[in-house]
Amino acid sequence: MLLFTPGPTPVPQNVRNAMSDETVHHRTPEFEAIFEKTRKHLFNLFNTDEVVMIASSGTGAMEAAVTNLCNDTLLNVNSGKFGERFGKIALSHGLNSVEIKNEWDTPVSVEAIVEALKTNPNIDAIAVQISESAGGLRHPVEELAKAVKKINPNIMIIADGITAVGVEKIDVTNIDCLIAGSQKALMLPPGLSILGLNNKAIEKIGAGKGYYLNLASEIKSQRKNTTAYTAATTLIIGLLEVLESIEKNGGVEKLYEVTAIRAEAVKASLKALGLHIYPTTPAKSITTIDDENASEIRKLLKEEFGVNVAGGQDHLKGKIFRINQMGLIPTYEIIWVINAIELSLAKLGRRKYDGTASRVFNEVFFEMEI
Repeated sequence: MLLFTPGPTPVPQNVRNAMSDETVHHRTPEFEAIFEKTRKHLFNLFNTDEVVMIASSGTGAMEAAVTNLCNDTLLNVNSGKFGERFGKIALSHGLNSVEIKNEWDTPVSVEAIVEALKTNPNIDAIAVQISESAGGLRHPVEELAKAVKKINPNIMIIADGITAVGVEKIDVTNIDCLIAGSQKALMLPPGLSILGLNNKAIEKIGAGKGYYLNLASEIKSQRKNTTAYTAATTLIIGLLEVLESIEKNGGVEKLYEVTAIRAEAVKASLKALGLHIYPTTPAKSITTIDDENASEIRKLLKEEFGVNVAGGQDHLKGKIFRINQMGLIPTYEIIWVINAIELSLAKLGRRKYDGTASRVFNEVFFEMEI
């Protein structure tokens, strides 16, 4: 079965091999050496002043960012399940919450952010997804962060890059906290999250808040190549293998380039089949198709062609399907996915199979890659 959901993504064999070796104790020089190497790679990937690894899913990092960087009011952008989650986190900790809510195919506008700041002067942090995986859209995070910092440079910008880090180069000039999760472009099992922080965020964190998700205690420990509490040793070993694999395959810039080309080729091939791209500003991490036969297509892909893609949630359940484009994906696998979609449409009587999807993908992908 080919796993093409936007998280968890497939774990490469060499990474599985690395994680299957003998367990290493987290309070030893051997693991500290692994931790140090991993941090060096993460600094290159995040391009931030500090990086922190936490044994949690991405939601744990989201909560750590909100509780440590927001003291009064959080402005969260809700264009999907994960944008909505930021607001719920704030309220659960007794913080005030202001929400900008759009349909899941619609990115937030910079103007809406600016207007919210004028109306709510107590906002001291803004949380937004770079890539909102619920619908597969891309928010203009860099632009809104720049506009916010012109108004008030002390407002913290928390950018959820869980389906963006490792997908595209992110301009962190005006981003105070950038979040990643292990089970997306980093090609690991779930359970490890990472926060990239700038010095202004570290200053605001101060002594930190909370206990397990206290970022101050983690920063202090991780600068010594250890963790405040038990490290996710196996996942960190796997992460080092992933990051070294990326370097062996041309580095992060090459990864960004190939991912962007792949995204364009997938979109072009599916449009050529008459399918509609759901979000108005598609992310490079995912292609989302809205279609009246979304459920039937997903079922055929899985049962007839050995391809597992994701469906929709809440009001989009049964109305969309989402295809992963993150990570070191073999080209022949993604070609089979879009070919299987064309075959599924033929089985549904929607169009005659003629190889259009594969042909268009190859034309776009290999022309752009050359």
